[in-house]
Amino acid sequence: MNKAFVKESDDEEDDLPEAAQLPPGTRNYMTVSGHRRLRDELAQLVKVERPNLVQVVAWAASNGDRSENGDYIYGKKRLREIDRRIRYITKRIESSVVVDPARQENVDQVFFGATVTIMDEEGGEATYQIVGIDEADATRGRINWLSPLARALMKAREGDQVRFQSPAGWRTLEVVAIEYR
Repeated sequence: MNKAFVKESDDEEDDLPEAAQLPPGTRNYMTVSGHRRLRDELAQLVKVERPNLVQVVAWAASNGDRSENGDYIYGKKRLREIDRRIRYITKRIESSVVVDPARQENVDQVFFGATVTIMDEEGGEATYQIVGIDEADATRGRINWLSPLARALMKAREGDQVRFQSPAGWRTLEVVAIEYR
């Protein structure tokens, strides 16, 4: 394929998934465990996956005709994906501000890193930890600090009621417990 029709850019915005982009002027807060997970993933990619894949691609290239060589074509594609992920993780780690929730001094209010138990209007309880964008995983109760729920909970205290706009409409929740681990 002609290179004129292929978009290859070093623009940092192209490397970031849309959901993980920070608003301009916002810091990339991250918990200690989230920072460690990103560093571990980067080390795995750089020290294990990429070198192994480079060997496979070199072997496939030595077999001759590359145009119909599945190992070579797939290997090059996977190599580009790994390189893109390495660039993304490197940028995220460089721009991160690591916050240790266990060192929070004002433990009676909700701040970044807090684990908050809330109760909804029907009496159902849920527990969420407020974490960085790269660490968010709603299935594990880890919500992004820029999400509507997390923003509504910020600076709340036990017993406070917070109101926020959810996809289902306006909801009111009560803060039951705040914990920093």
